[in-house]
Amino acid sequence: MTHGVVFTRWHILFYTVLLVLVTLLPALTGMSGLVYLGGAVVLGGAFLYYAVRLLNPPDELYSMKVFNYSIIYLMALFAFLLADHWLVAPIVRQAVTVFQVS
Repeated sequence: MTHGVVFTRWHILFYTVLLVLVTLLPALTGMSGLVYLGGAVVLGGAFLYYAVRLLNPPDELYSMKVFNYSIIYLMALFAFLLADHWLVAPIVRQAVTVFQVS
């Protein structure tokens, strides 16, 4: 026997909060930069909005909207991580090299 729909919705919110906090760790530990941090904050905020709204959904198909956003969220989060690594990091490395040569 399961605990029901309300129990599941609260767990979705709880795990979404944990997910958002964990996705901030790469930036907080210095493994990624501001591009990733900005993307993670915006995407995480939107995911939290969906999860909170899921507690009292506007319609019966809202859970599918949350699921669809979760797929987009993961894809966009990885895109921000790649952009931060491949686009911003080379520019920063170049600037550091210029300062070291001077």
